[in-house]
Amino acid sequence: MTRFPRRPAIRMPADHHLKESELAAVTGQLVRSYSDCGLLHHLAHEPLPSRDAVADILADLCEVVFPGYGRRQDLTQANIHFYIGGLIDALHGKLTEQIVRALRHDRCQEDAEFDCRADARAKALDLLRRLPHVRGTLERDVEAAYRGDPAAKSHHEIIFCYPGLEAIAVYRLAHELHRLGVPYIPRMMTEQAHSKTGIDIHPGATIGPGFFIDHGTGVVIGETCHIGEGVKLYQGVTLGALSFDRDDGGELVHGSYKRHPTLQDNVVVYANATILGGATTVGEGAVIGSNVWLTKSVEPYAVVVLDNPQHKVKGGKTPRAQQEAIMYHI
Repeated sequence: MTRFPRRPAIRMPADHHLKESELAAVTGQLVRSYSDCGLLHHLAHEPLPSRDAVADILADLCEVVFPGYGRRQDLTQANIHFYIGGLIDALHGKLTEQIVRALRHDRCQEDAEFDCRADARAKALDLLRRLPHVRGTLERDVEAAYRGDPAAKSHHEIIFCYPGLEAIAVYRLAHELHRLGVPYIPRMMTEQAHSKTGIDIHPGATIGPGFFIDHGTGVVIGETCHIGEGVKLYQGVTLGALSFDRDDGGELVHGSYKRHPTLQDNVVVYANATILGGATTVGEGAVIGSNVWLTKSVEPYAVVVLDNPQHKVKGGKTPRAQQEAIMYHI
């Protein structure tokens, strides 16, 4: 009989068992915190929509809305029907599954008889039916960007490169889902665009066609904003709430009551302006200058600007080292 040499016993480092006990203690503390901090976990509930799946759906929707600008650029009139047909078929299934999750989590706890899947199929189909209308609106947005930006070389450049148009396109898709009463997913879509472009548009906002955001970084558009046709915003513009309704106990009232301003047709709002309040209306054709803080309504065709700030200029012939010291102390 062949005898194999006995393997030497594996000796664990002296601190190995100490490390295991410490990690076990950390795990125990975390698990206990799931009971103590009940708002920060999602255990024993219906599954929420998947972030990855919603991102995939959004990519497919953009492929349908802007064919030839995305993943596949060899499209022609000869193959477009086949390609878009495949995308639409896949989108209906993907949308249905994620809408089922959103509806089941949001409503089935209250109504056990509610048929989430049938409703989700109908809402997914309704969104797909609205895509031609969305494309028509986006065509006017692209044209507004081309007319409003002398740096734009072509409509192709705007569609392919401009973050403002990307944020608007995602908003318009998400807004249709929001109108259909789909929870979670519209906000997930606009937050994805927000993370990429720095432009934060709530899907509940109402925005007319011919909308242009120039540069865009830092733009915030609140849920109950009403924006007319042909409106143009520059970077850093905030269309926000001035105050919030509270209940008898002093708690914030949640909901879509009018908290954010109204911008009528053909308004221009320049960089870093802030317009606040649900009762604030900027009249048709008005111009709001840079850095203006506005909480009252403005008549049509008014121009609102700040007076020129005072500047102090020091030096000019001061040695460089002294200039830097002055700048540092400023």
